[in-house]
Amino acid sequence: MIANLVQLAAEEEQNPLIPPGPELLVGTIAFAIVFFFFWKKLIPNINKVLEERREAIEGGIEKAEAAQTEAQSVLEQYKAQLAEARHEAARLRQEAQEQGAQLIAEMRAEGQRQREEIVAAGHAQIEADRKAAAQALRQDVGQLATELAGKLVGESLEEHARQSRTIDRFLDELDVKAEATR
Repeated sequence: MIANLVQLAAEEEQNPLIPPGPELLVGTIAFAIVFFFFWKKLIPNINKVLEERREAIEGGIEKAEAAQTEAQSVLEQYKAQLAEARHEAARLRQEAQEQGAQLIAEMRAEGQRQREEIVAAGHAQIEADRKAAAQALRQDVGQLATELAGKLVGESLEEHARQSRTIDRFLDELDVKAEATR
């Protein structure tokens, strides 16, 4: 046991932060081998992967910027087309309103013309009917007047020329009296 205590005391004199010489030499050699392996094999592969990632990220960013620029361009074209379509729709709506107003005016004019034609035809028909009625009345009144005059005068007024003159004279006198009373 005393030997153990002596050995412990000898170990205590050594600094615990500094490893013994042979361990330090083996550790340094192992570190150099691992460092060399990392430096020759792992570091280039890591740098290569990092470079590929950087390029992929930069390419993705460039692609995203290009896509965003293209999307902005398409959006502007869409807005321009939409504005043009709205303008065209407004123009077509205005033209349709103008055509509708023109069509209504034409229909009104046509209706007015047809109304005037119907009224004119009605007036012409009334005038023709009035003349026909006047002619029929003239004949009937003339015949009755001739018969009555023949009875009053006592002689026959059957002779056509005389009858016609008598009828015309009688109706002219009636027209004059009718105009005088108006």
